[in-house]
Amino acid sequence: MLCALLLAGCKGGEGEAQAKPGEESKGPDAVPVEVVKAALRPIAASYTGTAALEPRGESQVVAKTSGVAQSVMVEEGQSVRAGQPLVRLDSDRSRLAVAQAQAQMQKLENNYRRAQQLVSQQMISANDVDQIKFDLENARAQHRMALLENSYTTVIAPISGVIASRSIKTGNFVQINTPIFRIVDDSRMEVTLDVPEREISTLKAGQPVSLTVDALPGQTFTGTVDRIAPVVDSGSGTFRVVSAFEGGGLLQPGMFGRIKIDYDQRADALVIPRIALLDDEGDPAVFVVRDGKAARVPVKLGYMDGEWVEIREGLKLGEGVVTAGKIALRDSTPVEVIGQNAPKVAAKKVEAKAAGSKQ
Repeated sequence: MLCALLLAGCKGGEGEAQAKPGEESKGPDAVPVEVVKAALRPIAASYTGTAALEPRGESQVVAKTSGVAQSVMVEEGQSVRAGQPLVRLDSDRSRLAVAQAQAQMQKLENNYRRAQQLVSQQMISANDVDQIKFDLENARAQHRMALLENSYTTVIAPISGVIASRSIKTGNFVQINTPIFRIVDDSRMEVTLDVPEREISTLKAGQPVSLTVDALPGQTFTGTVDRIAPVVDSGSGTFRVVSAFEGGGLLQPGMFGRIKIDYDQRADALVIPRIALLDDEGDPAVFVVRDGKAARVPVKLGYMDGEWVEIREGLKLGEGVVTAGKIALRDSTPVEVIGQNAPKVAAKKVEAKAAGSKQ
């Protein structure tokens, strides 16, 4: 019985030994990844920043004399032109001052004419004539001053623009030098950026600028770099760059905008998505799919434009870089491409299996 059991064990062992060579050794599971091919496309080198829109000009309108507002002729949001009347104040007192100054001036003019006749007859001294002439000039100055004070009873717009705020109503008593209107020139909007000094050689007046604002999603406005400060602030290490945009439409003062200044263009740059770059510290690198495995490839970067980054060295046109699933990858990790490139990869696998079965 013992011999029979030993013989049966030997036969079973031979059967297992014969089954093992037919079995394929199972390797590590392939990591599913998404791949995008390096391609040629235009790319721009740009500087971006955020700032609030400011009007080209702004003025606080003040009353140059005191009085009761008899008529307020404009409302908030109304467009006005320079020199347009805004408010008329009570002018009774100022008109009386003008009449009084004019009467005094006419009296002295008559006295001066008579004195000139008398001095030729030697009936009045030259000193008396000079005094009358001095009094006449003083009266003329007072008359001009009275006319000026009377003109202040009509408050006019100092600049063209839009009434942004109004703090007066008909019947209010207005104190001298009190702000009563705020006018903004909305014909042109400006955005001021404080740019690091390392960019001073790349930004120039006249360069194109694009603007997007939070209040108007999906819309992009174009402008130009209007002027650049010639000095760098020693405290912050920045210089001021002012960009100008056409106003009078959707853009309004105070809107918060995102600015992009393009200072160089490349028509056929080799680019990949920025998300393909590895987050490792040190030199930039990407994972490239080669022969069904991930290969870590260092790259030299060029310009970055939105979601794209230019590759100056390390990749060739058409090479696929991993954009999703790269966290689980190491160099030589088996991968399975999913997404747009998956059918091609699956076809290659079927062909490989068919070739193996023929052998």
